[in-house]
Amino acid sequence: MENLTITRRKLIAASAAAPLLASLPFAASTAFGAADMKGVGATPYSRFKLGAFEVTTLLDGARTVPDPQNIFGMNVDKAEFDKVSAENLLPVDAARFFFTPVVVNTGKELVLFDTGLGGENGSLPAALAAAGYTADQIDIVVITHMHPDHIGGISNNRAPAFPNARYITGSTEYDFWTTKGAESRPGKLVSANVKPLAEKFTFIKGGDSVAGGITAMEAFGHTPGHMVFMIESEDKQLMLMADLANHYVWSLAYPDWEVKFDADKAAAAASRRKILAMVASDKIPVIGYHMPFPAVGYVETRGSGFKYIPASYQLQL
Repeated sequence: MENLTITRRKLIAASAAAPLLASLPFAASTAFGAADMKGVGATPYSRFKLGAFEVTTLLDGARTVPDPQNIFGMNVDKAEFDKVSAENLLPVDAARFFFTPVVVNTGKELVLFDTGLGGENGSLPAALAAAGYTADQIDIVVITHMHPDHIGGISNNRAPAFPNARYITGSTEYDFWTTKGAESRPGKLVSANVKPLAEKFTFIKGGDSVAGGITAMEAFGHTPGHMVFMIESEDKQLMLMADLANHYVWSLAYPDWEVKFDADKAAAAASRRKILAMVASDKIPVIGYHMPFPAVGYVETRGSGFKYIPASYQLQL
């Protein structure tokens, strides 16, 4: 008991001395100053296995935009938009966009889906390097559709950014942007970035194979020839849905809500319902180009719409 009494006394004495020690110069010299603020950040890539394939999502960039109802839910009144947003803990004065190209390593070929923003706004080369790849290793570049945030990084000052790659895109998509849509902003970028590489392109339609285990599917509406891709290896499946649905709540829970960037809004809604119903029914994981990074999740049917469930460890087992 004597030892216990001494220990208690020592503890009481130490506690009493603590404020005094803190005031001494010695205490100041051993304390650590606050670390510098680093700003909002994220890892530049995320990788998982799909059967014998490796799939890597790459963060090309992220952008905050004001007043999201200028983009999503254009055909509903503000009260409904605000109510839905509040129920999902979403602010109504701003939204965050993510830009997520994808690399699939089939073991035989390295396939890149979309080339990001390009220029000063894009970080694809850095994300690719962080993931352990170099641009000259890319065997195939697949363009899901030709909006600027998907073709901006396809070239560097008109030189191919992926010098050893062959290129694949939908024939309907390419034909539109080089004819009827040629004078639009995307059409002019297609003329500058894509047309110079035309002899390197293979033009496909729905059902065509991009590489072993990768099949194109038509999901027209967002653009006239927008494509999604089914990736399959060893009985595992993944849907790369590109811009089929551009927000995890406003586009999935309410697939009929109109989106500013959908060229044919009725066709885009029909494509959303068809593809989302399929992946929900078959429990197929998805990657969405604008989903919160790392952009991998699942879809389940919820009421008259769908619910996005971010992947946790399902694809890491």
